[in-house]
Amino acid sequence: MHRGGWIVAYNIHVNGVLHCRVRYSQLLGLHEQLRKEYGANVVPAFPPKKIFTLTPAEVEQRREQLEKYMQAGKLAVTHAPLCMPWLDACFPLRETQQIPTEEVVLEVLLSNGQKVKVTILTSDQTEDVLEAVASKLDLPDDLVGYFSLFLVRETKDGAFSFVRKLQEFELPYVSVTSLHNPEFRIILRKSYWDSSYDDDVMEHRVGLNLLYAQTVSDIEHGWILVNKEQHRQLKSLQEKVSKKEFVRLAQTLKYYGYLKFDPCITDFPEKGCHVVVSAGNNELNFQVRLPSEQIKEGSFKVTRMRCWRVTSSVPMSNGPSGSSPGKSEVKLELAFEYLMSKDRLQWVTITSPQAIMLSICLQSMVDELMVKKSGGSIRKMFRRRVNGALRRSDSQQAVKSPPLLDSPDASREPVVKLSSKLTSVSLRGISHSSSANDVGANDFHGNYAFEGIGDEDL
Repeated sequence: MHRGGWIVAYNIHVNGVLHCRVRYSQLLGLHEQLRKEYGANVVPAFPPKKIFTLTPAEVEQRREQLEKYMQAGKLAVTHAPLCMPWLDACFPLRETQQIPTEEVVLEVLLSNGQKVKVTILTSDQTEDVLEAVASKLDLPDDLVGYFSLFLVRETKDGAFSFVRKLQEFELPYVSVTSLHNPEFRIILRKSYWDSSYDDDVMEHRVGLNLLYAQTVSDIEHGWILVNKEQHRQLKSLQEKVSKKEFVRLAQTLKYYGYLKFDPCITDFPEKGCHVVVSAGNNELNFQVRLPSEQIKEGSFKVTRMRCWRVTSSVPMSNGPSGSSPGKSEVKLELAFEYLMSKDRLQWVTITSPQAIMLSICLQSMVDELMVKKSGGSIRKMFRRRVNGALRRSDSQQAVKSPPLLDSPDASREPVVKLSSKLTSVSLRGISHSSSANDVGANDFHGNYAFEGIGDEDL
């Protein structure tokens, strides 16, 4: 927030990146437009107007209220499929951003470490940059939708820690340069989960090369498990430059196509357990180290997650008086409600800086399942440029996002067998979340894929 005369402006950050600088009146105008367009149940309550000039204390109070307002819409921002209109309406505010639009060179990494340099505008969004990279690589238009750009942090061993998938509304150049840290990079990687789509990608030389490079990298970093005999076979195929056969063999290996996350903490099967989470094959895989030091492994299928949510909190500083509370780390948690057995739902919580990325993975798995169920094609799961404008393809528009828990889709036929099983199960919040920072029902992500469970799945 900055004061100049009687004008107060607010810096709006999305995922830690400066999005725009706006005045209260601009945000109020946006709020009224959204409320009129999408209804009061989608848009959170807005801080009220004041008749008289605000005192410094009231200015700070309004700032806090506006921050809560933006936080209430945070999940809609980070999970664009849930409430993309909220983001789309923010685009006009970009003209207030303090970053000049100019031509720059952006470096995008491939999985094998190769650098692709593309000339873009600082104002280019993710889709524009993705298309520029695809053009530089000669990747066909109908394969662009199989890949995405990810913001990653390079670790000391040369591997990558995934921060997030770059959303359509983001400006990749701004996102990476505003972090002022060379460890943060943008990488191109496949963005689907079903390995059967590999066949489409491998039809083209460039697609095959990208998939091969990613597979080799995942094996080298231990993301894909390989025994000695499999390693020998893979080495032989590498020497023969048999890339397609290499990928085919890798497809049979454990954790092929999974994203591996940094070690973190979970409350399952008991609080305080260290865990390594991997996302893939429509599940979250847990490798848990129990307090007894015993290692256990298990998986949570996305089709058995009734809902999930991401919460954040800033712990109160109990350190020395000189410590700055502004430097407290934000604690992120992903919690999902899981159908453990026919009549038992249980919350499982993961405490990790990568909670948003984990949630985006869950959302994309559900979206992909629903596309398949509706007979859609992943080839069309991206926006196409028509007459200079970016538009979503018709097939993607037909794919509905999961409903909010308090807004069930009345047009959908209820699953009687499942609902009768769960009548005795009471829904509860996350028991250890702070009531002061708790979020309402609108912050839950309901799961369409959950509704398709039958007796044979349990």
